[in-house]
Amino acid sequence: MFDLEVRTHINRAAADIYAFMSEFSNDAKWQADLVRSEKTSEGPIGVGTTGLYVQKFLGQEMKNEAVVTIYEPPKRFGAKTTSGPVKFEYIITFVEAGGGTDLTMNMKAEAGGFFKLAEGLVKKEAEKVLNRDLAKLKQLLES
Repeated sequence: MFDLEVRTHINRAAADIYAFMSEFSNDAKWQADLVRSEKTSEGPIGVGTTGLYVQKFLGQEMKNEAVVTIYEPPKRFGAKTTSGPVKFEYIITFVEAGGGTDLTMNMKAEAGGFFKLAEGLVKKEAEKVLNRDLAKLKQLLES
């Protein structure tokens, strides 16, 4: 198991960023390795909402089902996987600062299967990917 923390500042209101990031269908717009992301449950987004992520990671296609665990607009959002080869849970905090929002993502992950053998590599690659994706999110939301 490993922990990661990544941060960025986005020149937008926390409510705008939160609304965008809490929508499963938007994830593929800013996460380069995602092939597809979608909400799989009915009704509005909240604790218990489910979704599906299909992504390429280290050359392998992974399918992860996820469930929203924290829904506190516009301050905190969290989700965890309920299936897939890499179990992870993340919490994103949104703090208004400097005319924009400081965004912090904390992630806990546990590699399984093929990925368990290379957990150190998985952590290093995950951190690189998260930083790249947050830079893309920043660019997308500030343009």
